[in-house]
Amino acid sequence: MAQGERTLLSVEPRTERGSRASRRLRRRGLVPGVVYGIDSDSVSFKVDGRRLRAVLAEGHALFDVELDGGGRQPVIVKDQQRDPVRGVVQHLDLLRVRLDEKIQATVPLELEGTEDAPGVREGGVLEHVTREVTIEALPTDIPDRILANVAEMGIAETMTLDSVSVPTGVEMIGELEDIVVATITAPSEVEVEEEIEEETELVGEEGEVPEGEAAPAGEGEGEGGGAPESGGEEG
Repeated sequence: MAQGERTLLSVEPRTERGSRASRRLRRRGLVPGVVYGIDSDSVSFKVDGRRLRAVLAEGHALFDVELDGGGRQPVIVKDQQRDPVRGVVQHLDLLRVRLDEKIQATVPLELEGTEDAPGVREGGVLEHVTREVTIEALPTDIPDRILANVAEMGIAETMTLDSVSVPTGVEMIGELEDIVVATITAPSEVEVEEEIEEETELVGEEGEVPEGEAAPAGEGEGEGGGAPESGGEEG
């Protein structure tokens, strides 16, 4: 992707330091962050929160940052801290990259063909196990996401990362044959047992005598079938 085609995020230098200053920035709708350089130099910045959300929502692994009119620089997201309740970004770390050098990055791993999978159509339960994958590629070759096609999976089958295709120029990192992407399992025996227990409880409830009503003849008699002794004196 050429420079003019990449998304641009304009940021301002940040002189404020400390958690109290960061809270003041957030109250003004700004997000503090740091751009880390190739040679370990770093620059603190602040950016409009709405613009940042719009850029991150595009999902591009690579975009450009322009700091105080100093020219566009290609970056990737190094780290982001989010509010645990609202989910909004509270702090952002960016990393400047060279477009001619391969780097490692983490990208989303998504499933496709879930509705077509025979195991799902037969009532199996599909579990998406691995949702991110580490890759190595030139910054311009980093995909926004990698798709794993599960359209051929049946019940009791497992897909591992070594069976997932990646674009040209992209290499996945790790022991791919040991990393589970997705599984399809039959309804568990535990669920079946729970259903049986629920049915048994319902049958038991139907056999109970409502409060205030007499029990059917023969019930509540003492041993030997005799009637219970009277507790009063004869008149």
